[in-house]
Amino acid sequence: MRKLGVFLFIALFAFTSCDEAKEVIDDIIPSLTEAEVVEGLKSALVVSTDTSVSQVSVLNGYFGDPLIKILLPDEAKVITDNIALLPFGEDYVDEMVLKMNRAAEDAAHEAAPVFIGAITEMSIGDAWDILNGADDAATQYLIAHTYTELQDLYQPKVRASLEKPLVEGVSAAESWTFLTSNYNDVANSLVGQLAGLEPINVPIEEYVTTKALDGLFVKIAAEEEQIRHDPLARVNDILKRVFGD
Repeated sequence: MRKLGVFLFIALFAFTSCDEAKEVIDDIIPSLTEAEVVEGLKSALVVSTDTSVSQVSVLNGYFGDPLIKILLPDEAKVITDNIALLPFGEDYVDEMVLKMNRAAEDAAHEAAPVFIGAITEMSIGDAWDILNGADDAATQYLIAHTYTELQDLYQPKVRASLEKPLVEGVSAAESWTFLTSNYNDVANSLVGQLAGLEPINVPIEEYVTTKALDGLFVKIAAEEEQIRHDPLARVNDILKRVFGD
């Protein structure tokens, strides 16, 4: 079966249409029905999304992972560099970064039901497109079908987390507003303009939400690729049948 599975995917990638791909499956593995192929793809998505959500929604899921750790916006480097020169300034910046990542970890709990909904609604045509697609084709399907809903669910969670007090009772959101508004006053002044300073207009809530979702989909893409290429990642019979055992 494993050799058949490998040959199946080589053949699928050689065709351009869903009908042709289905004919290949019918010729090679008649016992593998169209419904089973769709079930296998849905199962793969459930496995990859469940694993990814579990990875990022725990303590240090974002903060402890260099690949998806959320840092302050690049535009803020001029501010953070100066804060680091102040007493306890580095601690202040570090705590703000920690708070952003905690916000992402907290919000990630909202993702699983949204993914299940999108997976359930997957059509046969969607399934064939994913089979014929790149290693992240399923991930791209999820982005297209869940991103807006996830954004709406994440943002209130992120907002609430960023509004929790930081150093001396000041929240991360208040700190960001204070820092950027004061910097922008200078940047927008004549002196700032002559010095070539650019105002910072990055809404921190939207920034953290975007970074949180980006990190989640990075994890999902990695899980999808593993399921496609690593037999040990295929945790149930239908995955083994579709992707080869």
